[in-house]
Amino acid sequence: MSISDPIRLGAAGLGRGFMLTLPSLRRDPHTRLVACAAPREESRSAFLAEFGGRAYGTVEALCRDPEVEAVYIATPHQMHRDHAIAAARAGKHLLVDKPLAITMEDANAIVQAAEDAGVHLITGPSHSFDQPVEAARALIGSGEYGAVRMIHAVNYTDFLYRPRRPEELDTAQGGGVIFSQAVHQIDLVRALMGARAERVAAMTGAWDPARPTEGAYTATIAFEGGGFASLTYSGYAHYDSDSQQGWIGELGMRKDEGAYGKARRALASLATPADEPALKSDRTYGAVEAPEAAPYAEHFGPVIVSCDRADLRLTPEGVEIWGDTAREFVPAPPDPAPRSAVLRALYRAVRLGQPPFQSGGWGAASLEICHAILASARTGGFVDLHQQ
Repeated sequence: MSISDPIRLGAAGLGRGFMLTLPSLRRDPHTRLVACAAPREESRSAFLAEFGGRAYGTVEALCRDPEVEAVYIATPHQMHRDHAIAAARAGKHLLVDKPLAITMEDANAIVQAAEDAGVHLITGPSHSFDQPVEAARALIGSGEYGAVRMIHAVNYTDFLYRPRRPEELDTAQGGGVIFSQAVHQIDLVRALMGARAERVAAMTGAWDPARPTEGAYTATIAFEGGGFASLTYSGYAHYDSDSQQGWIGELGMRKDEGAYGKARRALASLATPADEPALKSDRTYGAVEAPEAAPYAEHFGPVIVSCDRADLRLTPEGVEIWGDTAREFVPAPPDPAPRSAVLRALYRAVRLGQPPFQSGGWGAASLEICHAILASARTGGFVDLHQQ
């Protein structure tokens, strides 16, 4: 095996998560798709037509493939434990889509399985890999602007009204905005703060009986050293905070302002609620084309980092520096493979033995904060963190 060889990757799941990473998998030279596992024959056939290799009906069969070096776990949240442990026990390195799991027990079991097997485990893709976040981390790491004191992250989207399977509207099964969306904000503010999170206070909102799960939250995270972060997210599809990002969407594509309300209109067009899972299936691999490479970096809404001597505002095009007496702009151009950072991270871990900070332990720590948000909303008080 040459150090220059791409990682031979198997994809477990060809749904929406896989689709969002597919433009990067097609372009980035650090990985090569050689196999997949998916329940839908249409998706497996499309994979074979594009990539060749082998297609399996189960993840367990994929994990037995001797050519596969690493498995990208892109199955639904509640399946991560079984699939990640099967891959680890088969000696496969792991790239597990966020969140690492739903319960802390499952997350810790995945981390332990990877350690026992001696394989690398990366939690991602996630927005801490975005080019503007990496650029801001470099600016903070230079020391020029002093310590990070406060981070404000906000995002308003139509998340709750996009097509959902029943379990995606059930918090106990990982549904709602906490496990799918808060984990992104948690991940990037932890990366930017560069300190251990200590406690959390939060409120959540579940305001639509037809979508019976959390659709909004506001949380404050206190960090070691006195820094703190404020996180606000609404998935209720009214205000669109991408209006503050130059109308550039989360995936780095220019948005059509005239498409406002599209998600709710699509749901309203269904004959019965039972038709919604089919609408979700229409977005999977083999049923629709993957998005093109984006002209801007991915992002997760407006983020402002307050340091001793500057405020840094992250945008899809780079980082604005609002200093003591002057303003600057540091570009953060997108890679031709938008999620190349996570694929490079997998390559460096497997080929060079250089794992990123977004390890399995990192993913478990972010998940702990998700649970702390829910617990704080129930109790009305701060929740101490113990696994950071």
